[in-house]
Amino acid sequence: MQIHTRTLVWSAAGLLAVGTATGLSAEALLQAKDPSTGGAALVNPATPAETSAHLVAPMTAPNYRAIVAQNQAAVVGITTAGEMKTSSPDDFDGNPLSQFFQGMPMPRSPMPRNRGTMHAQGSGFVITPDGLVLTNAHVVDGAKDVTVKLSDHREFRAKVLGADRLSDIAVLKIDAHDLPTVRLGDSDQLGVGDYVLAIGEPFGLEETATAGIVSAKGRSLPGEGYVPFIQTDAAVNPGNSGGPLFDESGAVVGINAQIYSTSGGYEGVSFAIPINLAVQVKNQIVKNGKVVHARLGVEVQTLDQSLANSFKLTSPNGALVAKVEPDSAAAQAGLKVGDVILKVDGKPIVDAGQLSARIGAEVPGDKTSLDVWRDGKAVTMTVTIGSAPNGSGTLQANGGANEPGRLGLLLRPLNPEERQQAGVSGGLVVEDAQGHAADAGIQAGDVVLSVDGTPVQSVEQLRKLVHEHDKQIALLVQRGNDRLFVPVTLG
Repeated sequence: MQIHTRTLVWSAAGLLAVGTATGLSAEALLQAKDPSTGGAALVNPATPAETSAHLVAPMTAPNYRAIVAQNQAAVVGITTAGEMKTSSPDDFDGNPLSQFFQGMPMPRSPMPRNRGTMHAQGSGFVITPDGLVLTNAHVVDGAKDVTVKLSDHREFRAKVLGADRLSDIAVLKIDAHDLPTVRLGDSDQLGVGDYVLAIGEPFGLEETATAGIVSAKGRSLPGEGYVPFIQTDAAVNPGNSGGPLFDESGAVVGINAQIYSTSGGYEGVSFAIPINLAVQVKNQIVKNGKVVHARLGVEVQTLDQSLANSFKLTSPNGALVAKVEPDSAAAQAGLKVGDVILKVDGKPIVDAGQLSARIGAEVPGDKTSLDVWRDGKAVTMTVTIGSAPNGSGTLQANGGANEPGRLGLLLRPLNPEERQQAGVSGGLVVEDAQGHAADAGIQAGDVVLSVDGTPVQSVEQLRKLVHEHDKQIALLVQRGNDRLFVPVTLG
């Protein structure tokens, strides 16, 4: 989405629990008795109308048993297996990229010393009878083999149709028919205090159900500005990731994704990805095999009271624009450094993270209204939402996001600012390296400039050049100020 936010990192000590005193309800006050009057009822000075205004009708707890019985057959366990690598500085001998690191600290060796198999577990849920499964992208990240286990203990090898790291959504497909499915709900209709129920496989324990309430909505986490998380107090632990979060009617309203913890285990704060966002991502993956994210092209920060005072705002709400990228949607709309974005399509923006989530939910090409505070005045402008530069793509043999394919690189074109910083006129930046490319020493952050001497400008061009070779290609790679041709064996 490319809205950069400056946020405060949560304290390593965690959040302190604050005790609360329990007060008598208005109804209890009416019935309380004063011992000084011999047990006579206290007189409530409020009128009946004033009293009833403070009374809240009790909610009836959901039928959790029915929700579990109706949906547990559609909740699946996911097991992944991938390559685990360990390395040491001594492993640079003979590696074509070793000269890149001479005289430099080496946080990661590009050449593995040992290999092993890494296994992981997660959860997911079936959304179509022919075997479409939703889960978290981090559940299948880096996996070569993905296995889906149904509640009747049948197991299927899954194909990853696509995995979007920014939203943490992955779509799997298994070869099965007439499967039980969940019913998808509307996460926009959730309110704080609503009942929710999670089903998954924490620690590999099958068909585990936990319940709680919605603790907050639209929660932005450090480094996760794109997703407006649903915060709950339903118990979620390792293995729950990717499992469904149900509302009181039994419809899926979220995908359990993260917890906040100082111990590594559940501490009462869990986060789920809204199902409405997950469905948007799923639709793009199923239709196009990739996800295109909205892009405004600004760097923003959250206001505090001092900044609000400086900009003559009555409250520290909104997202303060600290940078506008040239030729971006924001620049074309006329946004300036020092503007404070107060609303998007009429909906208030509380902080920088909320702006990221709102823009991330937009579709590139759509026109969006922004209410902006500029020079002590309110200004309304219309912006046409942009997308990430030229998109991105994965070079793979058969489109499975968990398979290295012929090259094993996730790449995107450099934007103008990155080209200027790197001192190049084109090229593709590596966002992830697996398989043969990783074995050759290529890693995230490298820039691929050419294939066998032919300059590359787009993912499609590189894909075509790769398909023209049978066994090996030579990639010209730039890392920092150094360049080197790297031979890569093709799968």
